Amino acid sequence: MEKLRSTVKAIAYSPQSQCISPFHLSLIPLLSVASSLYSIALRLRRHVYRFNILHSHWLPVPVISVGNLTWGGNGKTPMVELLARSFADAGISPLILTRGYCGADEAKMLKRQLQGTCAKIGVGANRVATALRFLDQYGFTSSHASFEQLFCENKTEVQSSNNKIGIAILDDGMQHLSVQRDLEIVMVNALMPWGNCRLLPLGPLREPLTALCRADILVIHHADLVKENDIDTLKSTIRKGNKSAPIFFTKMTPNYFFRCRDSSIKLSTMAVENATILCLSGIGHADSFIQRIQRMGPTFVDHLNFSDHHVFELQDLQMVHTRLEALELRFGAKPVVVVTEKDYDRAPEVLLHLKQYEVLVLCSRLQFLDDMGSTEERFRKIVGEYLSQR
Repeated sequence: MEKLRSTVKAIAYSPQSQCISPFHLSLIPLLSVASSLYSIALRLRRHVYRFNILHSHWLPVPVISVGNLTWGGNGKTPMVELLARSFADAGISPLILTRGYCGADEAKMLKRQLQGTCAKIGVGANRVATALRFLDQYGFTSSHASFEQLFCENKTEVQSSNNKIGIAILDDGMQHLSVQRDLEIVMVNALMPWGNCRLLPLGPLREPLTALCRADILVIHHADLVKENDIDTLKSTIRKGNKSAPIFFTKMTPNYFFRCRDSSIKLSTMAVENATILCLSGIGHADSFIQRIQRMGPTFVDHLNFSDHHVFELQDLQMVHTRLEALELRFGAKPVVVVTEKDYDRAPEVLLHLKQYEVLVLCSRLQFLDDMGSTEERFRKIVGEYLSQR
């Protein structure tokens, strides 16, 4: 199954002009049929909601959707964390609504990152039911005066004295039509934006690029890892589908490592300098993770990449051990294993079986690039203005 996922991903992100293997070519007719059926189902689903056969619900609090047009690696969850922390700091209790896909690794990560704040996390495929359950349990407030705190330049941090929910955030919500939203934030991966521009599963697109017109704010993530010409091309494509929404640029900034065996021990990002590293990951696009580790000054960086949301099992560790032993033989020192927070939260117990080696977890935070007015202050102001207009 893992091999099949990797093959489908390779096809999806291969330019149409690029030569691919005979095996890949043999899969294309089947994937094309599946992609056509997906397109029909997509249009049918939209019509079902448009004609109120299925209903899209308004919640009694403002709703922000953070989503994307492609699978994985777009920075949705880091953006959700940034928003939730911003609202909590402004005294507004946020409710994050997430599906909890594949072991709810993203929900676990958010719970750990937002521990100690007034943020609440609801996990479930039926996000309307989940939201109503939390709103019934904690109550809600409809006062929007606090939204001004989001874009007050000299604001002081406010701790919510009120546990009532004031805002809902849909994690991966762009295609979730059962909940109406006041603000649509669409994330785009600058490293691998559209692939072959085909719909799933032949391509990486969940919706056609025309769906960009629904975005109120667009965020180009990993913008620091691509050339300026690539950013210009990406902006040009976005503007064909959405001429007016503000565009922001973000990156992931490494903050620290913690040890897999003891998450309370934090280490500087200098901890991997001059070390031999094996990056082990099961995320949407591992390239950004690997590049950021390479910038920390290790002697050598190797990597083992699995498909997005892959749950590491003991048989996977046989492959990991083989790679680690080869690195140790080559460089004469024990290599260090580095994983992302999502990988850690998905399978911390399995990673403990690598007891002969140091396993570090990289903690990073989303950061805005100040290029072309793409500041966090401006972002907060636009978000606050949208919500105040409800």
